[in-house]
Amino acid sequence: MNYKMTKLKIKSGDTVKVITGDHKGSEGKVLKVLTDKNKAIVEGVNLVKKHTKPSAQNPQGGIVEKEAPIQISNLSLLTATGETTRVGYKMEGDKKVRFSKKSNEVI
Repeated sequence: MNYKMTKLKIKSGDTVKVITGDHKGSEGKVLKVLTDKNKAIVEGVNLVKKHTKPSAQNPQGGIVEKEAPIQISNLSLLTATGETTRVGYKMEGDKKVRFSKKSNEVI
């Protein structure tokens, strides 16, 4: 699929809430952002079971639970108080910063 490259407003390390889909309502920290696919991997959300063969690193093999990517459009950034918010950008001096559109605080 061809995805249009857009400016993503969610970065790794942000705390986000899932606003739609199977995992609606769950919150977690963004571990990784996949910009080419417009997806993010969120800690503890969208867990899938992966069957692994025995290898040198894992001699036992077995079933491993890991996070699968989730579409960024299904995520909303959380403020320090725990509210969902949209993200805006503004200049503070000569530096461009992200801010919460709900509380107007710098993220």
